[in-house]
Amino acid sequence: MTYKADRIGSARRGENPTVLRRLHTSFAVIGDVQFLPGYCVLLLDDPDMEHFSDLPKARRLAFLADMDALGEAVELACRKQDPAFCRLNLEILGNTDRFVHAHIWPRYDWEPADMITRPVWAYPRGRWHDPQHALGSEHKQMRDAITAELDSVLGRDHS
Repeated sequence: MTYKADRIGSARRGENPTVLRRLHTSFAVIGDVQFLPGYCVLLLDDPDMEHFSDLPKARRLAFLADMDALGEAVELACRKQDPAFCRLNLEILGNTDRFVHAHIWPRYDWEPADMITRPVWAYPRGRWHDPQHALGSEHKQMRDAITAELDSVLGRDHS
């Protein structure tokens, strides 16, 4: 079984290679696809929770604080890595994967004009499965930059 079959369990066991950091309620992971460099996902550390609303209020707020920290880190890293960075999209959807998670999407001025104002999910399906956009060693610099910014953000939040 690969980490993709059990993303949260593999993260808890230290076997998920996409994990950037363990946060208060979640795991910050870099996305499997990088057609928008810096794409990350926040995985709640409990795979049995299907709905955000199932979490007790304090845990919901803690998850949102984790999402805020990862979002800030992605924005800071992407802004430094690519001057065409222009905004960040944060989404909690839950339509496909039946566990609580959030998507952190950097957006860039170099995106196609017909896509830049649309949700990321409107990109053609082929973009999601094209091997040239798969997470790989060429994303190490971005991964390291996000991790460093996340460490910095977390350090500021706890000092």
